[in-house]
Parts: sequence; structure tokens; C-alpha cells
Amino acid sequence: MTVLPAKPASTRRAHSMRQTLDALYGGLMALSALALLCAFLAVTLGIADRQFGWGLRGLDAYAGYAIAAALFLALPGTLQQGEHIRVTLVLQRLPRRWASVLEGWCLLAGLALSVALAVFATRLVWLSKATNDVSQGSDATPLWLPQVAMALGCIGLALGFADALVSRWRGESFFRVSSEARSE
Repeated sequence: MTVLPAKPASTRRAHSMRQTLDALYGGLMALSALALLCAFLAVTLGIADRQFGWGLRGLDAYAGYAIAAALFLALPGTLQQGEHIRVTLVLQRLPRRWASVLEGWCLLAGLALSVALAVFATRLVWLSKATNDVSQGSDATPLWLPQVAMALGCIGLALGFADALVSRWRGESFFRVSSEARSE
């Protein structure tokens, strides 16, 4: 019977953190899919409402909120999958060292911008809640409710950029390249 050496605590923590972040990105992506389904239902109900005259109010606004939620909630998972628009044409033409420096700078810039976006999105939610701001449409929805999805997506994107930078510094790959990109 051979006894395998125990993994160092730092490796176990890193593995646990990786699993947690992957679960977060996946959870936000699942919420994004749910938001798309809600948008579909709101649009379908709106069509039926116009046909049958049910008098449902605010369905167009709810469809818009759901689409915005889907877009923002999908940001971190899309970043991890490497599906955001990245200009690799320049990176491919540069020497390896310069390409590495440029990509690192881009990740830092993305982190700075996404943190600023997350801070302002979170402040917007707080301000809307504190002032009891409601939509101008016939639904009169408290605006902080749809804004929460935007803030969550922005926070997740900032975490994603931070995760990408840490992975890069550790010499690991952050981006999960899709099978389509591998075959090209």
C-alpha cells in the first residue's frame, strides 16, 4: 500500500477557490439563461395580451429588464470562455514578450474599468432603493430590482478580470477556449 503525499495547503486553497469561482461564473450564466427565458415569456405574453385584450401592463418593460439582466449576468462566464471580442490579430504579430506585456496591460485595464463599473452599478442600486425610484412606465417597478442584476454582472466581471490576472501571474490559463476556437 502506497501513501500519496498530502497536497500543500496553498494548493488545496487554490483548488477550492477555483471551484468557487467556476461555480460563481456558472451560476451567473444560469441566471442569465433564466433571464432570457423570462424575456421570452414576457414577449410571448405581450403578444397574447394584444390578441386577447387581457390588459396586462408593463410587459415590454419587463422584457427589457430581463434582456438587460441576461446581458450583464453573462459577462463573467463569457469572459472565462474567451468569447468576449479580443483583438488577437495584433497579439499574434508581436514578439512573444511584447504580446505578453500587452495582454497583461489589457487585463489590468479591464480590471480597472470593470471595478469602476461595478462600483457605480452598486451605487446606482443603492441610490434607486434609497430614493424609491420607480420606472416611468405603467408598471411602476422599483428600479433597484432590475438594477441588481446589472450590479451582480459587473461585480462578477471585475472578479473575472482579477481571476484572469492572478491566473496569468501564476502561469496558469484562465480562458476556457471553446472547441470551435481550438479547431480554427
